[in-house]
Amino acid sequence: MIPDGVRGELERALGDRVQFAVPLSRHTSLRVGGPAGAIAAPADRDELARLLDVCSRHDIPQVVLGSGFNAIAPDSGFDGVVIRLNSWRRLEEEASGCLRAEAGVSHAQITNFCVERGLSGLEFACGIPGSVGGWIAMNAGIPEREMKDAVLEVEVVEPNGAAPKRLRRDELDFSYRALRGLADGALILSALFEVRAESPERVKAEVERLLAKRSDAQPLNRPSCGSVFKNPPGDFAGRLIESVGLKGRRVGGAEISQRHANFITNLGGATAADVLALIEEAQKQVYDATGIRLLPEVRILGRTA
Repeated sequence: MIPDGVRGELERALGDRVQFAVPLSRHTSLRVGGPAGAIAAPADRDELARLLDVCSRHDIPQVVLGSGFNAIAPDSGFDGVVIRLNSWRRLEEEASGCLRAEAGVSHAQITNFCVERGLSGLEFACGIPGSVGGWIAMNAGIPEREMKDAVLEVEVVEPNGAAPKRLRRDELDFSYRALRGLADGALILSALFEVRAESPERVKAEVERLLAKRSDAQPLNRPSCGSVFKNPPGDFAGRLIESVGLKGRRVGGAEISQRHANFITNLGGATAADVLALIEEAQKQVYDATGIRLLPEVRILGRTA
């Protein structure tokens, strides 16, 4: 838990934008997880700097949580500060062919903006749940295109609170569903995307096509964390899980989706332990049957999945 003295410092730094012992099930898309030591939502860069200073001086662990997708919060919670930048939602064209989005910009906000302005290049991301910060950290995408193909620059700040810096695309180490090479605990503040002018009608048509495809294939009517596993080279995690008969497998309130086997859904009352049990079972059965190790795409707050 957060020591009383540190609680006081956090309250002085952020006021009512810090809360203590909040269940993470309220802030993750799977609706599971125990309490966070604190959840902090700094309103601007000055508040973020003060927050990082307090955490650094007192050696308080911290983790960034955006919209709560691609994340599982353990039932034991997280004994540190969970940082949320959801109010960081500035979105604007900086110059011809460039779109700046802060970390808290949602997938719906950026898609609607691009449709209205006739900006093409980010249609592939429509419907990918979460916000811009998470998109960049996970190198989100579809088989044909990923964030690395659209990003021109990423603005980051290190956990020691040093001044933010902007890294060009050629300075970033993107890989499949990951952005590597940043300092441990670095926060993504914004990203600059490459876009091009197109008719709003064409952008809208492509967005609608991709959203319909996603709706047909994925269980969007129940809480989930998005795709659980990375696709192994030349194959699909969902196909492999289905091939060993685990579609519809339940543990407690969690189920491997009957619509798409690379999704685990919360049927009601699921715990993180239920979800993790299904993850382990899928990994074991697929490996025993095929020799392929399924690697998690989802992250567990505070530790490696």
